[in-house]
Amino acid sequence: MSDQPVPSTALAAGPLPEEIAAALKRDPAGLVAAIIQQHDSGEVLMLGWMDDEALHRTLTSGRVTFYSRSRQEYWRKGDTSGHVQFVKSVALDCDGDALLVRVDQVGAACHTGTRTCFDGRDLGAVASAQ
Repeated sequence: MSDQPVPSTALAAGPLPEEIAAALKRDPAGLVAAIIQQHDSGEVLMLGWMDDEALHRTLTSGRVTFYSRSRQEYWRKGDTSGHVQFVKSVALDCDGDALLVRVDQVGAACHTGTRTCFDGRDLGAVASAQ
């Protein structure tokens, strides 16, 4: 997929288009990792999981939908917290096993209330081998 936003009308009817579904490499549970990034700053906000339906909803609604592995249900970011993610673009990586979803994040991205799921969680620098 390109890095350009997908018009909602392009995917509104029916399931995930075959060319997109065929390009995805899913894990044994049928999921693909979705890296969520702030579109204008490049800040990595979080990682979530999507199956075909969650990706279809994300592409057609303009809001990010994930599949919860623990609850085994769909959840649209911001419906309960108000911390909405508006989709700007979706791209598939070269291997087909990860999505990059660029968003306009409103409020905190992390369920802990921090801007990103990585705030305050730095493991420190790792020395490079030469």
